[in-house]
Amino acid sequence: MFNDTIIRAAKGEKTEHTPVWFMRQVGRSQPEYRKVKEKYSLIEITKQPELTAYLTATPVENYNVDAAVLFKDIITPLAPIGIDVEIKAGVGPVINNPIRDIKDVEKLGELDPYKDLDYIYKTIEILTKEKLNVPLIGFCGAPFTVASYMIEGGPSKNYHRTKQLMYNEPETWHKLMEKLTEMSITYLNAQVDSGAGIIQIFDSWGGALSSHVYRENISPYINRIVNHVKSKGVPVIIFGIGASHLVPEWNTLDVDVIGLDWRMSIDEARQSGVTKALQGNLEPALLLTEWDIIETKAKEIVTQGNRTGHIFNLGHGVFPEVNPDTLKRLTELVHNYSKGL
Repeated sequence: MFNDTIIRAAKGEKTEHTPVWFMRQVGRSQPEYRKVKEKYSLIEITKQPELTAYLTATPVENYNVDAAVLFKDIITPLAPIGIDVEIKAGVGPVINNPIRDIKDVEKLGELDPYKDLDYIYKTIEILTKEKLNVPLIGFCGAPFTVASYMIEGGPSKNYHRTKQLMYNEPETWHKLMEKLTEMSITYLNAQVDSGAGIIQIFDSWGGALSSHVYRENISPYINRIVNHVKSKGVPVIIFGIGASHLVPEWNTLDVDVIGLDWRMSIDEARQSGVTKALQGNLEPALLLTEWDIIETKAKEIVTQGNRTGHIFNLGHGVFPEVNPDTLKRLTELVHNYSKGL
């Protein structure tokens, strides 16, 4: 039987238990993934639909979570539009032709999803038709987060180049935002058409902006993406790290679910006026502590979330040192405890 608990929770509907999934539930904490990584790079894995489908489905089988999340990176659609990008071990995405001016933006091409990224949509079809009894979460990087990689040339601690371009050259900035918004819409629509049942927009680094700057320069583009996706009947989650100050702004957008990191509790979000469903927000570092500590904090989060629409997750992604058995035990705890509330 198909378990649609996460879809109903995202829409604010009553559910039999609190649904659970973990950001980066596919990854270096899994022995299955580490074994595959001995032979293939991340990009090489994602270009093999059967292998990617296997890794994507494995956490569902191992942990009994309520959703699968497509195994890929947020920079996946950049190469087809003309960005020379690679993922370097220990560094992350590295851009070899960073955006510096409006001419660089004008050179960017358009994404033809089924031609450029056919392997992704084949993976989705394998998962949704053959392997999963839970919804598949598709995703993209938000325009600001993706732009920050393109402009900085890779990960950044301060986003100085990105902000400089945004403040100094607004025409260039908004032209880039338009390009990335249209790319995201095309990319996500194809994911939904192929079978993805829920979408998450990762504005991982959006917290680097103040709320008023975000409202002026980012929110309109997020809303365009969200509205296109939602027109297909699919709920949308937005998430960022270190972005608690943006939560009230996200509450004004058309997203269905706001993802919280561990810096803001569910009660605090509600007290700030948030009315949407919430996702989160156990601090990932707690997964290395004694079980009674994990249990106490998880129950606190579930109790707060039980009063409204809630999807249990971490405040950020699973990291390599986490024991997979802890994730399985945590999923079981959330399911059983929430059923009793």
